[in-house]
Amino acid sequence: MTEKSEKVRRIGAASAFIDVRVAAGRVAFPLSDLVKETGLSFTAAKNQLLRLGSQIVRVSRPQQFFLVVSPEHRSLGAPPVMSWLDDYFNWLGHPYYLALQSAASVYGSNPQALQVAQVMTDVPRREIEMGRLRVRFFVKRRVEQTPTQAPQNAFAPIRVSIPEATAFDLVRYAPGIGGIGRAIETLAPLLSLMRVPELKQVLETENETATAQRLGYIVEKAGKKALAKTIRDWLPSQLSLVPLVPSKDDQATAQVSQRWRIVHNAGNFKL
Repeated sequence: MTEKSEKVRRIGAASAFIDVRVAAGRVAFPLSDLVKETGLSFTAAKNQLLRLGSQIVRVSRPQQFFLVVSPEHRSLGAPPVMSWLDDYFNWLGHPYYLALQSAASVYGSNPQALQVAQVMTDVPRREIEMGRLRVRFFVKRRVEQTPTQAPQNAFAPIRVSIPEATAFDLVRYAPGIGGIGRAIETLAPLLSLMRVPELKQVLETENETATAQRLGYIVEKAGKKALAKTIRDWLPSQLSLVPLVPSKDDQATAQVSQRWRIVHNAGNFKL
């Protein structure tokens, strides 16, 4: 192949590469893949992507990871998180799962419209903003041990915490997602999906007594006796007194559940 024909071939190489990706159902790619598969230099590859304008968006700087934005997602500014999150974390080489209210929404719990995708991972990460799409990261030790599953009819690989793990996380991370009231409102629709064997697995994996106390108290209040018994059986017989809302100062006047050793300082909540 002559130098001229090689130059002609490489014009539009990025666009052709993207067309192949999209045809295969992939909307995400690192710059290194584009360079490797087209033979473009890094500078030429970035310049070709730049010329594609709003068809392409970079996930975060200085990381060279890009998303293809189809016409129906241009108003949002990026494709849905569930279509590229797995590819992104595989590229990063870190564990993750869709978590908290975002995971609950996968299971049909949508008490309030969520404007940000919530993702659990193993190290702190800056929030991602692309157009109207936002991704917020939460940190957990041993995140890879949390039970996850792929939702039915998912159009791309994605890890989502199972309902039992989602409920546990909602209680544990309640201060960061709007408070215990918001957590309870979100986990209530999950209770009918929760199963005893999976709940036992989550309790063993997380091994957090105070969070288990809070969850057990909430579950029992909701009338889920089998789930509540599972949690109480897992807990030690002697429990320290734990406030339902750690940051509140009205613990002295709040009612106490002796069974769970929970100080109910959260006011009234509905289940």
